[in-house]
Amino acid sequence: MTKRVKPWSALFALCLGFFMVMLDMTIVNTAVPSMVRELGTELTAVIWVTSVYLLAYAVPILPASRLGDRLGPKRVFVAGLVVFTGASLWCGLSGDVETLIAARAVQGLGAALMTPQTTAFITHLFPPDERGPALGAWGSVAGVAMITGPVLGGVLVDRFGWEWIFFANVPIGLLALALTAVHVPDWRPGNSHRFDVPGILLFGAGLVCLVFGIQNGRTHGWGYAGAGVLLLGAFVLWQRVNRREPLLPLRIFRNRDFSLGAATAVLVGFAMTSTLLVLAIYLQSVLGMSPTDAGLLTAPLALMSGAVAPFAGRLSDRTHPKYPLMFGLFSLCGGLCVLSLVIIPASSPAALIPGLLWCGLGVGFIFSPMSNVTINSVERSLVGSASGIFNTARQIGGVLGGAAVGLVLQARTSAPMAGRANEAADAVKTAFLLPMGVLILGLLCSAALRRSRREPRPIGQDGSPDRMTAAP
Repeated sequence: MTKRVKPWSALFALCLGFFMVMLDMTIVNTAVPSMVRELGTELTAVIWVTSVYLLAYAVPILPASRLGDRLGPKRVFVAGLVVFTGASLWCGLSGDVETLIAARAVQGLGAALMTPQTTAFITHLFPPDERGPALGAWGSVAGVAMITGPVLGGVLVDRFGWEWIFFANVPIGLLALALTAVHVPDWRPGNSHRFDVPGILLFGAGLVCLVFGIQNGRTHGWGYAGAGVLLLGAFVLWQRVNRREPLLPLRIFRNRDFSLGAATAVLVGFAMTSTLLVLAIYLQSVLGMSPTDAGLLTAPLALMSGAVAPFAGRLSDRTHPKYPLMFGLFSLCGGLCVLSLVIIPASSPAALIPGLLWCGLGVGFIFSPMSNVTINSVERSLVGSASGIFNTARQIGGVLGGAAVGLVLQARTSAPMAGRANEAADAVKTAFLLPMGVLILGLLCSAALRRSRREPRPIGQDGSPDRMTAAP
């Protein structure tokens, strides 16, 4: 016996799990000062709580996409959701920073298993004329979740303690499991992929060495960063000579729009992670705000983004997505410029609101058009690889953004921030130059996208989800 699949109900269930994944990229930021204090550790160690999650998220995404093709996206998504939810409970129960970092690594693995399955289902469940709005909704979830993190995190840390930013995932994860069981079809593409083990090892080792080298270069030297670059270079070389089934199909980068979209995703991930981390540290460690007040102050950013994201998604379907994407990147960069001008120790927190609203306008216009133009630019046979690379690119940007901010703040402050307000404010201003610079590069990438819009081709044997059925 079969039952009819409702694509939008299935997408809601998938996006609920994806919302948790993206929320946990930024919800930790507001808890950083509390973790430093309560776990009795240093800022460098706590930044690894964010970095290790992003690393463990970025490295396995491409293999996880192929695992979904082999075992079925629903099975892999559910496995990832179980791992993520269980690791969230472990994070909350951690009594020291080392255990917390280990739990966050497992949590990132669960996130990596889940994410590529969401885009696989979008391309399978929705016909071409509905795929744009579906990708837009998926992209909007990513943007709204990332900027909701500091608000929700602040309230939870103040009311219940930093542990509850992780405990809160448990009921959401259980609800997502129930909805997935009911609404998401058990579909199996039936592709038998090879796993590029040398490629996975080279990519993972290179990225870990690079991030560790950037984040700890001042204390451990820059040899790790150099080794990371060499390993990543060896990874690219291996992908060129591997004739079987490389982890990263380099031919996809011959598509100009995809390459530019993936580059923009790296830059946006860098900018978002670094911006929200710097804001959280500045508001609490320099202005002395509580986690709740710091989180609520960033609420205008979240509200503005959530308000304009649906409009941006519709606009990207009616025009070329490059135009709303360019507007979003310009607005986010402009908002950061305004914020950097008002960051002084004596400034009122209210002075940050105009800049935050402008940033929120930009974020709302970025994620939906960016995912739309990147994934829809490739041919049918490469959609799975495209979605995996796109998600990996965004996480790599986030990892590098967090590491770079940690390096700048360490280099520009010689004492706890609360004790040297002027020095801390200067460090924050300098740190804001990083996301502003990469957003300018992102604006150039998006401007270079072709004007012609390409319609996505159907996915599946007949391209129609209307006749698709699911096992009960």
